Amino acid sequence: MGDDRSTGTRTEQYAELPTVEDTEALGSRLARELHAGDLVVLDGPLGAGKTALTRGIAAGLGVQGRVTSPTFVIAREHRPGDRAGGEPVGMIHVDAYRLGDGPNALDELDALDLDTDLTAAVVVVEWGEGLVETLTERHLRVRLRREPDSDVRTATWSWVG
Repeated sequence: MGDDRSTGTRTEQYAELPTVEDTEALGSRLARELHAGDLVVLDGPLGAGKTALTRGIAAGLGVQGRVTSPTFVIAREHRPGDRAGGEPVGMIHVDAYRLGDGPNALDELDALDLDTDLTAAVVVVEWGEGLVETLTERHLRVRLRREPDSDVRTATWSWVG
């Protein structure tokens, strides 16, 4: 799935992603390890591949519906579908960018009831680092970067908590 990079007490995985299809394929592979109750926090600048990775996670989970960035709706629910080799599970796709980081951000996050959704779905949050980690005891953190003057992206990921 990628190269291991030891960072302190946890092992961080690494992958180079030359194409959007590679990013989606990584998401599909990550989905094999995901179950209802898991939180995935995606970090990366605009254009780093967060939504493409989420499309891959959705494909790997077998959820229903087209995956697009939920920027204007903040959260989009995808119902369970057929999941090859695993228990069907839904996915909640959240774009926390519009929640901001001000004093009302936690209230807005609480209003989404993501802690309730976590019991029955995988929750994938774009732009959520520093805000949503308190929803669960552990989460999968994925950092995506785009190489300067290139379409090549890199991903590092590890379970935190």
